[in-house]
Amino acid sequence: MSKRIIVIGAGGHGRSVAEVIMLLGRDRLVGFVDDGADADSKVWSYPVLGTTASLTAHREIADAVLVAIGNNAVREKLHARVREADFELLTVIHPMAFVSPSATLGEGCAVMAGAVVGTEADLGEGVIVNCGATVDHHCKVEAFGHLGVNACMAGGSVLGRGAWMQAGSALGYGVHVTASSVLIPGESLR
Repeated sequence: MSKRIIVIGAGGHGRSVAEVIMLLGRDRLVGFVDDGADADSKVWSYPVLGTTASLTAHREIADAVLVAIGNNAVREKLHARVREADFELLTVIHPMAFVSPSATLGEGCAVMAGAVVGTEADLGEGVIVNCGATVDHHCKVEAFGHLGVNACMAGGSVLGRGAWMQAGSALGYGVHVTASSVLIPGESLR
């Protein structure tokens, strides 16, 4: 059954996630909410409906929300706000991504174009696997972890809660990154 979707975040990641929703064609995007957008603004032909404080006012027009904010701590807080407003948290997988049938994904994840999520990988709530990123077999990305563009986790590695692998960073086999850590672009841990 088709869902009516609000995307939180009208910036770059929000627009990218909105395109995934449109490409999938399963659900209907009704608009965005964004704390930094101008009143009555639009993204393409979709309205910015207000700020995140206005979420409950939109229960009549939407069933589910996807939090499309790159900042891990902010994304986590907004997931709590979405739950308080009694919306479903949507997960999207770009049609040009590959997710193994044995992988598990928590609520509110975004797996973007060219991403690979391998055999028995485990993504927690609110995880972002950005364009071209790889989460190899038996990896774990804890809640609100974030793999930037072309980041790579080799088999059995773990990205801690709220940790961020920036563009092109890599984890070797079995490496464990602690919660809230940030790997700089191109950094490699072995």
